Amino acid sequence: MSTADEPLDEAAPQEIQVVASVGPRLDGVVLLLREYLHLTGAARAIAVVEGDPGAPPIVVDCPRLAPIEVTDENGTVALPHAIELDAQVPRFPADLRQIPALEITVDDEGAITLTGMIGGPEHMARGVQALAAALGPRDVAVGLFDTTTPDLALSISARTGDPVVVSLGEDELDMPEGWPPPLTRD
Repeated sequence: MSTADEPLDEAAPQEIQVVASVGPRLDGVVLLLREYLHLTGAARAIAVVEGDPGAPPIVVDCPRLAPIEVTDENGTVALPHAIELDAQVPRFPADLRQIPALEITVDDEGAITLTGMIGGPEHMARGVQALAAALGPRDVAVGLFDTTTPDLALSISARTGDPVVVSLGEDELDMPEGWPPPLTRD
């Protein structure tokens, strides 16, 4: 039993070790997320990748201008954001570019409207789909993008073969079936 003066969580916070590599496979994931982040201007890119057989997935979290954290069943380690890694710099199949922040409005009934560059949200979603495809068929990619509303990020999640999930803060947005539509080149 604890008193009001004692912390409820008895576990001491673990110190995160800074490392120069997380192994060849995960170094490639780090480079992929970092390249995606720099090409798109996303605030954060996250990958949830398949672990070893029988092990839980591994989370690689690449925020803008901050250490990259890799969490597996053994804990979390960090890599400096600009560290050079001995892995191939990935090439994305999609034409990724930075999109201006979307403006968010919420009407009196709670309906959310995203306003921005024509095709901007679709471009962002296709970029996250390209990231997911580059990671692997069972892996999940998440891109978090700044909006014009402080502390309210747009989150786009994708896994190859699954519908894209778009969230604004804690609210999942209803997107039409098949969104984003595939690009057609004439």
